[in-house]
Amino acid sequence: MVLNLSKVIELIVKEKGLRREDLVRVVEEAVQNAAKKVFGDYDNIEAHYNSELDEVEVFQFKVVTDQDDFDPNFEIPLKKARELDPSCQIGDELGEKLDASKLGRIAAQSAKQVIVQKVKEVERDAIYNEFIGYKGEIVSGFVHRFDRRDAIVSLGKAEAVLEEKEQIPGEVLRRGDRVQALVLDVTKSPKSQHLIKLSRTHPRFLHKLYEMEVPEVAEGVVEIVAIAREPGVRAKIAVRSHDPKVDPVGTCVGVRGARVQNVIQELKGERQDIVVWAEDPVHFVCNALAPARAQKVIVDKAGKSMDVVVAEDQLSLAIGRKGQNVRLVAKLTGWKIDVRSEGSEVVVSSEDKKSIERLADGEIDHSVVEVLMDAGYKTLDDLAKAKEEDLIEFEGIDEALAKKIIERASAVGAGEA
Repeated sequence: MVLNLSKVIELIVKEKGLRREDLVRVVEEAVQNAAKKVFGDYDNIEAHYNSELDEVEVFQFKVVTDQDDFDPNFEIPLKKARELDPSCQIGDELGEKLDASKLGRIAAQSAKQVIVQKVKEVERDAIYNEFIGYKGEIVSGFVHRFDRRDAIVSLGKAEAVLEEKEQIPGEVLRRGDRVQALVLDVTKSPKSQHLIKLSRTHPRFLHKLYEMEVPEVAEGVVEIVAIAREPGVRAKIAVRSHDPKVDPVGTCVGVRGARVQNVIQELKGERQDIVVWAEDPVHFVCNALAPARAQKVIVDKAGKSMDVVVAEDQLSLAIGRKGQNVRLVAKLTGWKIDVRSEGSEVVVSSEDKKSIERLADGEIDHSVVEVLMDAGYKTLDDLAKAKEEDLIEFEGIDEALAKKIIERASAVGAGEA
């Protein structure tokens, strides 16, 4: 079986970025398997690429013998062996070249299929070996095409997938756009359509962006201890300095906010709250609640929860839009956080169903009340003093329902219900 392989091998090597020796090995294995189907499935049949002849030669290695009764599949008579190699001796192993032309069209087609499959495996291994070291790092590429709403990103030698769920909400990607993303995972499983998975929503992506923008973070002088994100909307980053002369927050913000603005721009406007990490949980939670200021904190160590009391004019700020601020604080610190205004009584909570019944009626569903409580409106007084425009930010609450909630909270709190 004579194959003009040189040009084909070089073309595939250049196009796929594979090593020549790996491709040659694939071709040899394919021809060897085809030869075994024709000449017999023996372990002593091997195929070797002869670069001078530019063909794959097939050999069957046999042991030289002087016995009259010998196995022709594994042994070769001394007389015949010396025709091939005059210096051979009994017991030597000699490769007898087989007639590759006998392989035929079916065997050649089989070899071709194996080569195609093996090339894919070698290509998969090459991509894996090159990119596994980039796992957890940022790479840059171009949006090549789309698979439904998943973006397929060209990284040069390989393609990666940026799934819709890993894209920043509201971000519009177009073909040809340059995009930075975190290498989330690298696999070489043949079941996986895309070997490299990217993410722009993972907290580590934000961490690596600060490493790129802030030399002190890359050098370890300033450490990012924790990150909580709602991608595309807001993030909280807890930092600390290992040098008393270096302000961790100011360092990350940069002169006139230049550093943090670069990160915000990359994240399509995602607001960044950079706070100082503290070993003391209460101190840390108070820092994380910024820009709101806590007046008192009641700690439940067993339940790993805190009731944070703020001034009345700070309540909306502490809770944030749709409960976002207090939710991010909980993610950042790992503590369950309940925020209420000073002097208010804790009447409604997810654990106290009787209090929920007092507020809920035919027009206010229990689930709506629970959502508001989880967002930080923990007392009737909180809800009575809430603004309609704040409540309608929550899903399922319109102007009429917001007004009703405030009225009912005031009535129940005054003992009129």
